[in-house]
Amino acid sequence: MNNTNDIKKIIVNKPLKLDCGKIINNFPLAYETYGVLNKNRDNAILVFHALTGDQFVSGINPVTKKDGWWSYAVGPEKSIDTNKYFEICANVIGGCMGSYGPSDIDLSTNKILGTNFPVITINDMVNAQYNLLDFFKIDQLFCVAGGSMGGMQVLQFVSNFPDKAKIAIPIACTASHSAQNIALNELGRQSIMADANWVNGNYSNENLNPNKGLSVARMAAHITYLSKNGLQEKFGRKLQERDDLKFGFDADFQIESYLRYQGSVFVDRFDANSYLYITRAMDYFDLIKQYNGNLSKAFSKSKTKFFVISFTSDWLYPTSENKDIVIALNAIGADVGFVEIESDKGHDSFLLNVPEFLNAIKNFINTSYQKK
Repeated sequence: MNNTNDIKKIIVNKPLKLDCGKIINNFPLAYETYGVLNKNRDNAILVFHALTGDQFVSGINPVTKKDGWWSYAVGPEKSIDTNKYFEICANVIGGCMGSYGPSDIDLSTNKILGTNFPVITINDMVNAQYNLLDFFKIDQLFCVAGGSMGGMQVLQFVSNFPDKAKIAIPIACTASHSAQNIALNELGRQSIMADANWVNGNYSNENLNPNKGLSVARMAAHITYLSKNGLQEKFGRKLQERDDLKFGFDADFQIESYLRYQGSVFVDRFDANSYLYITRAMDYFDLIKQYNGNLSKAFSKSKTKFFVISFTSDWLYPTSENKDIVIALNAIGADVGFVEIESDKGHDSFLLNVPEFLNAIKNFINTSYQKK
């Protein structure tokens, strides 16, 4: 697993009561920053990462040695211009890149927590990250932004802290996880738990690793991030380094080889129990239920300006679910903009080089900052 010894962390010494009822204290929260916080401390942008992301948004991830997950959007003169803005991103609690998670040691037993780690929610993640505002002495963030699970955290943040963000950019997300998405996440979890090496989540203490199960979970999830047209255009029925079918169960097709590769590299950087906990947090997310069926009430105390973004080919978090957020905001007269970006890259569009999307974010952020 990842060596997180050199990662920036704060130790949160305030008790945090989790939605499950348990209380955590003196826990690590790993983070990374880009750019410089100005004298007025009014140029800070808090980015929330998605399921398999981490705090390393841009540049080279010092742990994996790969590009940061949002390198297309964050950096000098990019959509989130780090010459102008101070960008912060934290690894969510439950994660495996330095924040408190199932890979941590239980000090009472001196063993790795595994599934003794408490079940967490999107609300818990956001409340933990709020401590970064105190750490950096920031009274109000200029912007909160994120895609997918990151977008859910954006919504939860504005709901929890209505006066702490000037603008908000939830991207390709939802206010309530659908039955389809719960089912897809359960498929991944069962793949992990069916691996004999999972041993009820105690694999690290047994020097085992459920790589096969985690790999299959990643393969299944990765399909949901793409689109039918995108897959057909990129792969079609192309064969993998062969002239004809081999009438066996090796990867005859390029798409099979591609998925197997995605699964194999994923297990080198992600923890299986973290995958269980974070997908469970996503499935528990229901901002509508939190406000007794009235999503508008989640934002009724906030003056935050919203810009909601969806993608035409995203079937995981379709435009209709993003529009439900817009409708709820419009119902209370909130300042909200919306755009549906044309893209054949599916849900992953927000992570990729989609110029219309990147320009939309850049223009909204820069225009909003000028009007401060």
